[in-house]
Amino acid sequence: MLANMDITGASAIVTGGASGIGAAAARRLANRGAKVVIADLKAEDGEALAAEIGGAFVNVDVTNTEQIEAAIAKALELGPLKAVVNSAGVGWAQRTIGKDGEYSSAHDLELYKKVIGINLIGTFDVVRLTATAMSRNEAGPSNERGAIVNLASVAAFDGQIGQAAYSSSKGGVVGMTLPVARDLSAVGIRLNTIAPGLIDTPIYGTGEASEAFKAKLGESVLFPKRLGVPDELASMVEELITNSYMNAEVVRVDGGIRMPPK
Repeated sequence: MLANMDITGASAIVTGGASGIGAAAARRLANRGAKVVIADLKAEDGEALAAEIGGAFVNVDVTNTEQIEAAIAKALELGPLKAVVNSAGVGWAQRTIGKDGEYSSAHDLELYKKVIGINLIGTFDVVRLTATAMSRNEAGPSNERGAIVNLASVAAFDGQIGQAAYSSSKGGVVGMTLPVARDLSAVGIRLNTIAPGLIDTPIYGTGEASEAFKAKLGESVLFPKRLGVPDELASMVEELITNSYMNAEVVRVDGGIRMPPK
């Protein structure tokens, strides 16, 4: 018998939910009957999406524990918290050393710390706090209390030149998947990670030049030779949240791409 976790009437939190993959995931979870809290810094976009899907917006910087707790409080007003998607993240490119042999031109250490702080520590902070709230839920039919999906990147495995900080942060998200899933299994909470490839999000801008750039990027994808669309990622998010037998896994959703050095 196929076991699915029912999220109808439950609440969900999506960090970075105001745009891109996060917004697509929020729509998917809302379509499954969840009341979704959009936890993001983009207030205008976040509030518009929350109104569209019958959810709520909370201003959240994932490096701020109190703001994460405020998002959880809002979610619990809407229903028991059963689903969490960690989609908030940033990426900057800089080589590890400069060209002039000077210490001062090596990778900016504060920038490195910032990327780790948001992408890795922020993700873990959301996980530890939301899982604590989920642990208080009444157990479902298969003793299940909730599910969490973290967003990593293929850069965790195929990091390109200049991606030291980003790849380190996403590699950490991959690395925490199994041990955290083992920790949370004691209370019936599942955790999985998705590693997206090249996805068509607002990061690439708009207009003719942008479209040409994206088409060129798409040529490096194995098949189909194009960028992915956010809903293709969100479809996997929905599956990992609702499929009760998916646990402790890292899934690449990337059209078979293996990123070249640059």
